[in-house]
Amino acid sequence: CCPKIRQSRSTRCMYALYFILVVILCCIMMSKTVANEMKEHIPFFEDMCKGIKAGDTCEKLVGYSAVYRVCFGMACFFFIFCLLTLKIDNSKSCRAYIHNGFWFFKLLLLGALCSGAFFIPDQETFLHAWRYVGAVGGFLFIGIQLFLLVEFAHKWNKNWTAGTASNKLWYASLALVTLIMYSVATGGLVLLAVFYTQTDGCVENKIFLGVNGGLCLLISVVAISPWVQERQPHSGLLQSGLISCYVAYLTFSALSSKPVDVVLDEHGKNVTICVPSFGQDLYRDESLVTGLGTGLLIGCIIYSCLTSTTRSSSDALQGRYAAPELEVNTEEQQQIKEGPRVIYDEKRGTVYNYSYFHFVFFLASLYVMMTVTSWFNYESAHIEAFFSGSWSIFWVKMASCWICVLLYLGTLVAPLCRPTPHFSV
Repeated sequence: CCPKIRQSRSTRCMYALYFILVVILCCIMMSKTVANEMKEHIPFFEDMCKGIKAGDTCEKLVGYSAVYRVCFGMACFFFIFCLLTLKIDNSKSCRAYIHNGFWFFKLLLLGALCSGAFFIPDQETFLHAWRYVGAVGGFLFIGIQLFLLVEFAHKWNKNWTAGTASNKLWYASLALVTLIMYSVATGGLVLLAVFYTQTDGCVENKIFLGVNGGLCLLISVVAISPWVQERQPHSGLLQSGLISCYVAYLTFSALSSKPVDVVLDEHGKNVTICVPSFGQDLYRDESLVTGLGTGLLIGCIIYSCLTSTTRSSSDALQGRYAAPELEVNTEEQQQIKEGPRVIYDEKRGTVYNYSYFHFVFFLASLYVMMTVTSWFNYESAHIEAFFSGSWSIFWVKMASCWICVLLYLGTLVAPLCRPTPHFSV
């Protein structure tokens, strides 16, 4: 009853499933609601906690320190496989078989590493040092995603511009998509100004909206400037429009993550300002918001991991054009029509870089660890408060916005200083 699936995709899906299981475990560990429910409904809860030496109320198995330990185990799991799969270009080698199989033993290994992290001596020193490692890895994961977004924008514009040589309708497509993206970006910033600012106050929101709107204008002017067009004729408004949309999205995400400002009105009641009026009651159903938000968070991270681990993505990070992924030829497709449900599409070689795949998931493990524990507000963090606002999350998202703009400007300005094929788009 299952559809046919390529072996390369099934392998990536299995590793993603392991990743999802650990992330869900981390979210449970950061949930006060789950901890309270366990205390109320599990018989002999305190005796069980004392029996496994997890504290009187299992306090060692919840909170940011537990998430740090579990993510340490998951990060070690992917780092070990990153080293184990270095320089593999043949899917029939011994190490390739280890990468593509033995799932039960891998699950046992993952569980052992996550559990063993709780027995690391000198926990305070470990947590303090691991926090900085997680911050570096989390920012590197964000940087890879931003770089691939900029690379995608350049390739998209180049491919569509090349199509205009054979069909003039591509000009209309370019103009239409560019107009749509600029409309979305402009409309988004305008709506943010309407809902997240007020006539009196909200100075910070006004400054951030003004700065980010100015950056969108700057990259648009630079993209079509004569000196950039001379060196990079494929540069245009399509790329800057896509980056502007992403800037508008990150600005919205950052402002939504900003802790709300509360003031007293003329009646002496607390009133939230600088947020949409319909958003003041948004978090009334805390469990629903937490569940949906957690699902969306996991989905976004998994999508980022899987899309950034393809052969073309790994080659893009190394500054070279990627070869298309290997496909199953017609004869092989005919043979498997009535055969097994798994299509072995790596008979002639690997279709993605195994080691780079595990490295991205290693960085994603650190990113999850920092995100779930609210980055640098870890001591008071819990999953229910994650979606109500945090200054750490706000600054991470705002910094990501500015880094994305700088990366795009770098791809435009760098060829002016040293024109090499590496920077051509």
